Parts: sequence; C-alpha cells; structure tokens
Amino acid sequence: MAHQATPVRRARLGRALGPEPTTVSGAVLLLPGGDEVSARRPSTLLATASVLGLGRRLARAGHGEGLVTHVVHYRYRGWNGSEAHPAQDAAWAADEVVRRHGDVPVCLVGVGMGGRAALHAAGHPAVNSVLALAPWLPEEDMAASPEPVKQLAGRRVLIVHGTNDERTDPELSFRLAARAKKTNRDICRFEVHADGHGLHQYRSEVHALAEDFMLGTLFGRPLSRPVEDALAAPPPLGLRMPLAAGFGRSLRR
Repeated sequence: MAHQATPVRRARLGRALGPEPTTVSGAVLLLPGGDEVSARRPSTLLATASVLGLGRRLARAGHGEGLVTHVVHYRYRGWNGSEAHPAQDAAWAADEVVRRHGDVPVCLVGVGMGGRAALHAAGHPAVNSVLALAPWLPEEDMAASPEPVKQLAGRRVLIVHGTNDERTDPELSFRLAARAKKTNRDICRFEVHADGHGLHQYRSEVHALAEDFMLGTLFGRPLSRPVEDALAAPPPLGLRMPLAAGFGRSLRR
C-alpha cells in the first residue's frame, strides 16, 4: 500500500477585517500569541480572538486611507527554538501582501509571542513599523546570542507592556528597547501601570495608542504628543513612558 505524503503546512492570511478598500495603500498584519514549543497547528478561533478587537478597530480607523488588515495564521502553535516559525510566517505574510497589493507599507502588530515575531520580521523590505504588545522574549542567557535588534533599523517601533505582566517579563522588553535605541532613535516603549499580560484594564487606551501609531507610521498622520515625546526622549524616559488613563479621548493635538 502506497504511503500518502504528509501535507506541507502553509501559513495563510485570514480574510480582510472589514470591507477591503478599492485601492490598498497600506497593510496591518496581526500576529497572535502562541507557545514556546509546540508542533501542533494553532486553533484559528483562539488565535484570532486574541487580536480581533484591536484588528477591527485598526481596520475601521484606516479604511478611508486604503488600509487592509489581516490576521496571520501560523503553521505551528510554537516558536520552536531556532526555527522561529511565527517569525518566518510573518515574513511570508509580508511577501504575500506585496504579491497581492504591490509596494505598500506594512505595519506588523504582534501580541505575546506574536510581538517577538513582529520584532524579528521587521527587516522585511515592506515593513515600515512594528507594534509589539506584551512581547514574549526569552530569558537572557550569557551562553546564547541576545535577541537581534539590527533588523529594526529604519523602522518605527512601539512596544507596550503592562508592569504587572506575570507571563512575559516587562523588564526584558525594556532591555531590548534600550539596546535597539542605540542604533534606532525611532523606537519607544509605553508602560501600562498595574495592568497584566492581556492589557485588559486599559484596553481602550492601548487600542487608541495602537491606532495613533498605525495611522502615523503608515499614512503620515501627525502622531499624538505623547508618542512624539516618547520617540524624542532619551533613554530611559522614552522607554518607560506611562500610558495615561483616558488616552485617546482627545488623540490629536
């Protein structure tokens, strides 16, 4: 009896969130969280749920500018060591945006493990900005190479982390941002005081900050004063910027 070939797993883009614009002039790729090690296929429902609310808000905000927004569905649930499967899938997704829509700028938006994938895949030529929410980063190990930051050069980068995050250490994202800031001034980091990994307590403020950053980096809208100040401030000030309660009620100056 002939053996059936094992089907090759492929990453894919979810359906565009909201109505797809007639002419696409920018793209957001949403990168969900996952596990450190797992060869299982991710649950599409669970993965999408972690980024759907934010994705819908960004899609609405950018529709008039020609934004298309997709969730990236990974091949594997895990990061899986040096394989870095989600980062590979993020780079594939950026390629796919270029194939479908041409040379449009891409903003990678990742949550948890997806935040790490967004940071790793930032070197793709189509990527102009990265938003990492509560990024999962490995513990620093003197015997291992540090997380790469060279690929962030020339990109605008925003990291958001809750100070009470017990799943992904906020201090690790601060240290990565501090290393990246030495060669890329266009990086900032906001701290959400007393919030946890899911950033549920200040969800509206976090989503407003994400919208402001996306519209500014992809479409040239003026960034809000707090984001401008965070980008301009020397470390550590611009990397420990507190996210004010009520941010977003009056976004523009």
